[in-house]
Amino acid sequence: MLERRKPITLEEAQAKLAALKLPQQVETIPVADANHRVLAEDAVAAYDYPNFRRSGYDGYAIRAADDHDFPKNFHVVGEIQAGATFDHDLGENETARIMTGAFVPDNAAKVIMLEQTRSVPEQPDQVKIMVSQDRDNITPAGSEFKQGALLIAAGTELNPGGLSLLTAFGTTEVKVYRQPRVAIITTGTELLNPGDTPQPGKIFNSNGPLIANLVAESGAIVTETVQLVDDYKLLQTNLERLKQTNDLVITDGGVSVGDFDYLATTARNSEQLLFNKLKMRPGSVTTAFVDDNTLIIALSGNPGACYTGFYLFAEPILRRFVAQPSHCQKVTANLARIYPKTNGYDKILRGTYQLNDGRYQVQLNGSDVSGSLGNLQSTTCLFKIPHSHEPLPLNAEVETWLLPFK
Repeated sequence: MLERRKPITLEEAQAKLAALKLPQQVETIPVADANHRVLAEDAVAAYDYPNFRRSGYDGYAIRAADDHDFPKNFHVVGEIQAGATFDHDLGENETARIMTGAFVPDNAAKVIMLEQTRSVPEQPDQVKIMVSQDRDNITPAGSEFKQGALLIAAGTELNPGGLSLLTAFGTTEVKVYRQPRVAIITTGTELLNPGDTPQPGKIFNSNGPLIANLVAESGAIVTETVQLVDDYKLLQTNLERLKQTNDLVITDGGVSVGDFDYLATTARNSEQLLFNKLKMRPGSVTTAFVDDNTLIIALSGNPGACYTGFYLFAEPILRRFVAQPSHCQKVTANLARIYPKTNGYDKILRGTYQLNDGRYQVQLNGSDVSGSLGNLQSTTCLFKIPHSHEPLPLNAEVETWLLPFK
């Protein structure tokens, strides 16, 4: 006899996943490897930055006492390159040639830009400064950060700019949240691998690479991808093995009510079945359960449903492992075209969006068939058509998820 499943709403399913306690582990890695990793503790300034007064321009450093009666000649007593120091004070009408970013002598009050000076013929140790300047052209020590100031807050996803800031303080290692480890199982005797000879009744496994790339885009590590024929014992053996070393196992296919949908049986026998039936299309048989303290999310084998289910259920979980919200931005949008179909259940459609006059407008991107994959490349959002016996009119408001990396 077929199992009678208890359907729940999309929101109820998401709430069940959100209620799970997930481990957030920390590791120390080189700054050079930390791009797009999430900082696990505040990064603070080890010292004032800049830690010395530095010149904003190429020019000549002078004392405040000599800043008058221009034009006049100065005796050039040295040259200060970037990276060098100057270990004595300037005397009366003395100056030092200085480069942009270089150390400014302690008793210098101003840097006169090179453009305001002239050489003195036959006197190479002299320079004529033509005019004074209102600005001192000196960046004070500690003008950007004082010692102990916050550089980057914990919970920030690091980017090249942030890594540059850390490196400016000589930081070599940072503590970040460990990336979740994810194993992927695709099931189906009908599946072929790329490079195999096409055969009647067989299809190429496109969902496996789809999930793997979505996992990587979400900031997680794919530890292993396994492709299985429809075999209950084979599925159990691989699940048992992968649960031991991964934070999440994502499966694809085998969750419906067919004779060979063995994932459905596995979910029913698990320690904690979260859901195995949703009041939505596509992906109504999307399933989630916990076994041996490992979360398993079982996605539909239909490409469109697999794609949609990943963003609605798996992606937010992966982001939580690193203390981050979903990359998907949830907004309210208006339908740019009438959706003529009526539904006895919520429908999640793959769409495209535009922002016009501060309002998002969405429309269906090609086919709404769950098995289609031709629109996955160009889809930029998902939007929800609520169950209704009436078509949704033009400009009707709909819940919308703007997809990342689009």
